[in-house]
Amino acid sequence: MIMPALVGLTGQSGAGKSTVSDIWRDSGVSVIDCDRVAKKVTEDNSDCNKELSKLFPECFDERLHLDRRKMADIVFSDKQRLKEQNDIIFKYITKCIDDILKSYDKSFIVLDAPTLFESGIYKRCRLIVSVLADEEKRFERIIARDKISADSVKLRFSSQQDNSFFIKNSDIIITNHGDFSELKSKALNALEQIKEIIYGKS
Repeated sequence: MIMPALVGLTGQSGAGKSTVSDIWRDSGVSVIDCDRVAKKVTEDNSDCNKELSKLFPECFDERLHLDRRKMADIVFSDKQRLKEQNDIIFKYITKCIDDILKSYDKSFIVLDAPTLFESGIYKRCRLIVSVLADEEKRFERIIARDKISADSVKLRFSSQQDNSFFIKNSDIIITNHGDFSELKSKALNALEQIKEIIYGKS
């Protein structure tokens, strides 16, 4: 069985990655949303939660329900705890993605993954696309979207790579400094670049 080519889509929090993913999905592209996969593998009483609860007992109740906000407060303020969490959850996410891929019959599939590099799954991608935006704009978007404190946003940013890392390690960069119309145009142009690389120029 020939597996489809993977196109990794990533970027910093608040840059607009999910919006690009939605634009591509509306254009007929198959997208695996890794945030949804992460929620699936951390459902109540899952094998992943059983492992996580041994290291983060304060984040679970008797039903092994994960308190995501409490977990985020812990791992985004301590890089070692973040690594411990990632070492457990990434192996479950990767297995789930592999199972999903078996059901696809496409030339390529986009992997919408905020932790594309941290998980190591970037190594399996044919192409990597990163969405970037100014820190001030990202800050405003996250405050409005997630309803969290400014300190929590700063902690989240401190756990992520800067623009130069994404520029160095990506094949295509989409900058999101304007409105939706501008981002849509850039996203569709990037999609055409992806198709040229995957299918070859017509």
